Amino acid sequence: MIAFSSKSKKNQEASIILLTSSQSDKRLKRELEKGEIFPLLEGKSLVLFVGLGKSEKLTLTDLRIQVRRVFLSSFLKKVKDIELIPHTKDDAAIKAIIEGALIGPYVWDKYKSKDKDSHVVKDKNIIVLVDTKKEYEQTAAICEGVKLTRDLVNDNADFITSEYLEKTVKDLIKGHKEISVEILNKKELKAKGLGLHLAVNQASNKEPKLIIVSYQGGKKDEAYTAIVGKGLTFDTGGLNLKPSNHIETMKIDMSGAAAVCGILKNVLKLGIKKNLLFVLGIAENSIGSAAYKPGDVIVGYAGKSVEIGNTDAEGRLVLADAFSYVVKNYKPAKMIDMATLTGACVMALGFDYSGLFANNDELAKDLLASAEETDDRAWRLPIYAEIKEYIKSPIADLKNTSSIRGGGASTAAEFLHQFVGDTTWAHLDIAGTAFCEGQGRFYYGHGATGAGVRLLTNYLLK
Repeated sequence: MIAFSSKSKKNQEASIILLTSSQSDKRLKRELEKGEIFPLLEGKSLVLFVGLGKSEKLTLTDLRIQVRRVFLSSFLKKVKDIELIPHTKDDAAIKAIIEGALIGPYVWDKYKSKDKDSHVVKDKNIIVLVDTKKEYEQTAAICEGVKLTRDLVNDNADFITSEYLEKTVKDLIKGHKEISVEILNKKELKAKGLGLHLAVNQASNKEPKLIIVSYQGGKKDEAYTAIVGKGLTFDTGGLNLKPSNHIETMKIDMSGAAAVCGILKNVLKLGIKKNLLFVLGIAENSIGSAAYKPGDVIVGYAGKSVEIGNTDAEGRLVLADAFSYVVKNYKPAKMIDMATLTGACVMALGFDYSGLFANNDELAKDLLASAEETDDRAWRLPIYAEIKEYIKSPIADLKNTSSIRGGGASTAAEFLHQFVGDTTWAHLDIAGTAFCEGQGRFYYGHGATGAGVRLLTNYLLK
């Protein structure tokens, strides 16, 4: 829990005081090094001074990192009530501090033996010593959506099934009168002709689903903005089986759908006054005698036939049917999707920037501005007229893989582009940013990051 107060309380177990090198405290006899945590006991209360280094070199990313470090330090393991005293009155810096305190200490330990950490207090009460502002409360609320997304992505694939994601959505929208939901299961998907979605799932014993939540937060005549998430609860690659060192983390292939859940949670909490669609295209790409095959030609909801060049290019098939169905039946003015779509995007941008593709410069500009403000980073990559030649097939309307070797993130985006019609559209390839392996990066530990949640919530707020 986090709260804000302009006055210090005396009953805190610990106080965290953030100091740049240009700031001092009479209780300190020397300047703190960057990253140094200096403890001081005052009566029964622990005071932790945290060195931030030179103010002119302190970035908001680094500020989040330093806040995370102190919250994960051994000094605070048994502490529940904490007072956090910023070094600044700058709104952007204070929001970064809030994110460092709420996003940074996250640890996925659901399956660890509890007795080992029984002495650790995980749910802390944090009071930030600043005047209450709406934007601070919004930042704290958005972090809860990030946490939900991370929890969904980090859990086991046989636990986070399509049924579980449906339950998650229904739990989120329960009691909200401004919401309606449409759910297409296997029977409905088949009856309506979503053949691409069904093909990806046909070797699985799990139910495929297309979930569409309609949120009426704006005026009745306002067009929808659709937020679409790829939800492959596990991706083996199909008959084009993924190799070792790649398949182990494929429970994360539903990160886009999980981010949609996180954004939905944020929208409901913040009461955003927009008409929105939250769309989850959910399937499991398994192997077996029923699996769809390289060389198959499959017809989707849009009526376009697709030659299967590789069964591991499956997410774009599920999204293609989701796009087509939403565009025809809901007619959104804008559509933004998130998907762990291509390894090529990771090769191009690494793990710190999502790839952004768009058919509209103004939408791309707005999304990049939100990415910059939230540190939920994105970099624009191209789609262009000539690139559609690379996804043509001699035996079908399209092919789900490219005829050229390079530019895989762009050709995948162009495949999606073929199913948006005239809708203003943007695509976020979060293949690199959605998950951290090893010790993590920035202010994330090992596991899911919640990529896209802060970015798109910020965009919707604006």
